[in-house]
Amino acid sequence: MHLAYPAVLSVLLFSVGVYGVLARRNAILVLMSVELMLNAVNLNLVAFDVWLRDRLHSGQALTLFTIAIAAAEIGIGLAIVLMVHRGRGTSDVDRLRDTAEHGPGTGATDDDTEAPSPAGQTEAAA
Repeated sequence: MHLAYPAVLSVLLFSVGVYGVLARRNAILVLMSVELMLNAVNLNLVAFDVWLRDRLHSGQALTLFTIAIAAAEIGIGLAIVLMVHRGRGTSDVDRLRDTAEHGPGTGATDDDTEAPSPAGQTEAAA
């Protein structure tokens, strides 16, 4: 088996994954692109394992570990994306840069603001 064919396919898959991570705004599509990049690495590991004719099949064993890590990553990643979507109503990555919510009615307390007194006036004005 020629090593060039799976290596070129792996490079193409990894390139599509990098493009997906850099160009997409939807968090689920970014996670899918990361999975595509991990699968390109897995293809490369298996191709080199076959090409080197390793008796221990260490490339395939490492591929199994990578698949397990990828499954855990996608499970946790989807859980985070679903919780963020429930809380914010969007999974747009550009809108999720700031995780803290500051604004009126959000319940955020700053040390700079003064709490109104029971009479409706601030303590500084009273």
